[in-house]
Amino acid sequence: MFNLFKSLVSGKAFPRIADLERAYLNGSVSLVDLERRQREIDQGLFRRSSFDY
Repeated sequence: MFNLFKSLVSGKAFPRIADLERAYLNGSVSLVDLERRQREIDQGLFRRSSFDY
């Protein structure tokens, strides 16, 4: 229980958006795929509000 609380307080329980974006870009298999993923991130793929439909 204390370890869970400690990890939540330290901020390491959830990945940051920048880390998710970097991992997504690192998963590209070609230059074309990388450019497509960059456009998706620029359009807000990981930064959408939960209220957007």
